[in-house]
Amino acid sequence: MTIGGHLAAVRGALDRLGPRQAHDAVRSGAVLVDTRPEFQRAASGTIPGALIIERNHLEWRCDPASGASVPEAADRDVRWIVFCDEGYASSLAAASLRAIGLHRATDLDGGFQSWRRAGLPVTPPGTP
Repeated sequence: MTIGGHLAAVRGALDRLGPRQAHDAVRSGAVLVDTRPEFQRAASGTIPGALIIERNHLEWRCDPASGASVPEAADRDVRWIVFCDEGYASSLAAASLRAIGLHRATDLDGGFQSWRRAGLPVTPPGTP
């Protein structure tokens, strides 16, 4: 299987959200997670209120049983919406969260770039 085939299979199991859907889901209690590395956040800005958990820490921070979880990881029913820059790595990350039992995890279709193109709030580049 190629990465393209794997990505298509993973996405087939996710209920990916567009930017406006994700925005509404967050207002209803979902947790938006920015998995991009610091250099991308510094260069492009981020989404106000998004929890920052870089990809290499994601499973440990989101799993309530890990011993290293964030306070938002209250239980396995949390609605996690992960995003990367363009929506590729975040699909794989959401599938990984589902594989460890976080069954409501999904990702932002098109990533941060789609959120920004939709005219939704973003912080200016270089804002901590």
